[in-house]
Amino acid sequence: MACILVAGFPATGKSTLAKALSKELGFPMFSKDSVKERLYDTVGFRSREEKVALGEGSLDILYYCAGQVLALGQSVILENNFENASKPGLLALLGQYPCTVVTVQLTGDLQAVYQRFLRRDQSPRRHRGHVVNTCYPEPPGERPPYAPMSFEQFAAGFRARGMENFDIGGPRVTVDTTDLGQVDCKAVAWQVRALL
Repeated sequence: MACILVAGFPATGKSTLAKALSKELGFPMFSKDSVKERLYDTVGFRSREEKVALGEGSLDILYYCAGQVLALGQSVILENNFENASKPGLLALLGQYPCTVVTVQLTGDLQAVYQRFLRRDQSPRRHRGHVVNTCYPEPPGERPPYAPMSFEQFAAGFRARGMENFDIGGPRVTVDTTDLGQVDCKAVAWQVRALL
């Protein structure tokens, strides 16, 4: 029984790789962002504080879902921007369901990742709940202009939160996702299998 953590900075390709690993390994996969999007659409938020609360609730739901799978003796994949604040809940989960933990840490050239982050936020396919901080759903006809964080804010802010080298113990696989098209998902799955 294993818990595979797919971690890294925003826009490193975690969701893409986690879905591929789920298919290759045959393990169910849960994503915090997918949970958040459902909460944005059903609950919504009217302030940054409410948005943060939905994020915290999403993490609790992520761990609950993982616990349901692990309780059956089955392996699971969790995808998130795991950070220092994620550790207490994750440690509680792993304390209740002892299993092999493998962290798949996505990394790469930060400037390339930052540019991908900006493109993603401006894409019409990106859920608006991730982009806006004041109110979602947005009032009809109101769409504030996109105000991106600087590269310095991106790099320093997410490093300070512990996303760059998230460590909960156990073996690690490091994947360079500077160019997502060059990532061999089957090879990453083979590495994870070897560690299990």
